[in-house]
Parts: sequence; C-alpha cells; structure tokens
Amino acid sequence: MSTKLQGVRGMNDLLPDEAERWEAFEEIVRDWLKSYGYRPIRSPIVEPTALFHRGVGEHTDIVEKEMYSFEDRLNGEQLTLRPEGTASCVRSVIEHNLLFQNSQRLYYSGPMFRHERPQKGRYRQFHQVGVEALGFAGPDIDAEHIVMCRRLWDDLGLEDVELQLNSLGDAAERATHRAELIAYLERHQDQLDEDGKRRLHANPLRVLDTKNPALQDIVDAAPKLLDYLGAESLKHFEAVQAMLREAAVPYRINPRLVRGLDYYNRTVFEWTTTRLGAQATFCAGGRYDSLIEQLGGRASPACGFAMGMERVMLLWQDGLEAGSLVSPDLYVVHQGERAQPFAFRAAELLRSAGFAVVFHCGGGGFKSQMKKADASGAAFAVIVGDDEAAAGMLALKPLREAGEQVSLAPEAAAEWLAERLYGDDEA
Repeated sequence: MSTKLQGVRGMNDLLPDEAERWEAFEEIVRDWLKSYGYRPIRSPIVEPTALFHRGVGEHTDIVEKEMYSFEDRLNGEQLTLRPEGTASCVRSVIEHNLLFQNSQRLYYSGPMFRHERPQKGRYRQFHQVGVEALGFAGPDIDAEHIVMCRRLWDDLGLEDVELQLNSLGDAAERATHRAELIAYLERHQDQLDEDGKRRLHANPLRVLDTKNPALQDIVDAAPKLLDYLGAESLKHFEAVQAMLREAAVPYRINPRLVRGLDYYNRTVFEWTTTRLGAQATFCAGGRYDSLIEQLGGRASPACGFAMGMERVMLLWQDGLEAGSLVSPDLYVVHQGERAQPFAFRAAELLRSAGFAVVFHCGGGGFKSQMKKADASGAAFAVIVGDDEAAAGMLALKPLREAGEQVSLAPEAAAEWLAERLYGDDEA
C-alpha cells in the first residue's frame, strides 16, 4: 500500500464549507472596493528575488529568514514566491507605465508565502487583500484607506478592533532619529536579546517592535521618532488625524509602531484585536513615497494597506452556518428509463430560467434521493418518474416550508417557482 501523501505543513486546504464562506467574503470585499473606485490588478505568484531585496529591504525578517527562493533550472535566475503584494503591484505598474498620465487606485488578492512556524492565523501560504493608491501625495488618501477599512469592519460586523497610528517621517528625519537610537541601544547592548543585537546597526527601528517582555523598559525609554519630525511631516500627520476625527474613527497613537518593511514613510497604521492571541494585527499599511523610484520608476507618492484574509475570516461573525452559503434552489430527483432523459432536459431548462439546480447522479431509489435533496439545502425537490415523463410534467415538492406538492409542465413550473422563490413573475 502506498504511503498517503499530505499537504505541506502551513499550507492549508479550504474544504467546501469554508471555501463558500471565503467566496462570500470575497464578494463583499469586491463590492466594497468598487464603491471606493479601486480596480483589480493581478501579478504572478513568482517574482525575481531582487524585487523583494530592493523593495522590502535586505535586513527585514521577510528577506533574511522567511522567503521561499530558488534558482530557475533553465536560466539560473533567482526567483521567489511572493511574500507580500505591494512590491509586485508596483513592479507591474512601472513595467506597464500605468502612471504615465493618471494616478491609480488598485487592489489585488491572492496567496503569499513566508517560511515561518505555522500557528493560528499565521501560515506559510496565506492570503491577502491588498489596496494601493499610486500618485497621491496628500494626507487625504492616507485617511481614506483607514476610513474604508473601518467601513469594511462595520459591514462584516467585526468587534473588538483598534486602530493604532504613527508617523515615520521622511528620510532625513529617520536618519537623525536612527543615529540617536543606535547610540541609545549601544548603551544597553548587553541587555539586548539576539534579535536586538542583530538588528542594532542594520535595522534599529525593528528593535522597537520587539515582543520580548524583558526589553519593554528599554524600548519604552528609547528616543521616539515622533520627536524628530519636521514641520511638513507633522502637518501631514496632523491632517490625517483631523480627517479621522471628522469621520469619527477612533485611534491610538503608538510611537513604537514601525511596520516590518523598509519602504514605509510618514503615515503607518495597524488594525489590531485581542481575539487572535499573538497574531493581534490583521490589517496594516501606510505611505511608501520612495518605493516606485527605488524599483526603477519615476518618483511618485504612494500609499496602501493589506489585510490577512485568514485572520479576518477568524474574526468574521456573520451568523452564516456551514454549508448554508451556496444552497441550490432545486434538486432534481428521478427514477426510471424514461424519467432520466426528461429530467435531464428539464434541469437544463430550469437553469436557463435562472435557477441553481442540482441534478441527482449515481442512481438510488426515491427515498434515498429525497434525503439527499433535503440535505442539499434546496428549497424545492423536482421529482420525475416514468409517469411524469410520459405526461411531460414535473412534480414540485417544497422542502423548507409547508405546502402541497404540485405538478406542472416544465415552462409553467419555471414561472411557478420564480413566483415562490423570488416573488417575481420570471426567474
């Protein structure tokens, strides 16, 4: 007997009940994004490794430890399964010159890959919805992204969520703060953990984001980037806050919020919850005004965010029960030599009339077929035996509420069903 094969750890199957729930979520998300004028873009799952080294940052955890990278056997090119979506989106925009005349509001969704220890809400293949606004310099687009997130959480009925906000300023301000931060951390170097020592000179801002309880006092007393912001950065940050207050979106300023990717500047934000344990952040983003130029494009401001779909799905409390999202309207039950071809044609006619129809396959008596019809969630069973086929009639039996079984010709059955299922004269 052959050994049973299993999926890769941390790369999970979505079985039908859960996949239906995901499809319902994706439909809500598409409508939400369309209402804000965002358009879809799709990029490959595999990108040149150099894209993420240049875009995400050489000294980030993603590039140093988490990427799935390999060499193309045909030409020796270094390739990587995308670990995040912004760099891929920006690469595509540059390559196809989408910013030549117009700014762009774009979104994407799909799988991302990071080699890390799987746990609840944190997987090696995970899925993101990403939103990018390219060519917008003002604080209004920063605020729009945050406000539109709040609208989606309201639409999904999410509770126990908090918005954390910070500003990383501009390059010169970060450089001044970086020098002061390194000097401060060097004075406490003996107390830093291995991650802190590794990041001390390469990426000291990430030391502030440590989850090590033993370092909290050191981090709390460290120089705060907000204290180094110049007039323009402060004006931008204050304008974002004013627009959030205008939209009645509560927030908390977190001076330690730095994000794990090097391309951010000015506004950064995270949506967090206490309901996901260690994986508190389920949506995050901010401004990245230098990334387009850094990846070879013409300098242009940009802002964006991404949500982890698995984490949002864990939070989503919409009352939908497993298996209830995509129930058919009708389940066609049939038995007999004449019944099968007639029932088959009738099922196609009913689909053409706009109904979702399951045609029973695999044989079995009427009793067993009716059990499957009931279990399918269909509103009506369409029953065809040889007698119905000879008469050119369909027997229609309600499955979800009281009512008499009726017999009608297929065209009349479509009209009758439309009235009961949709309250209309036609499907």
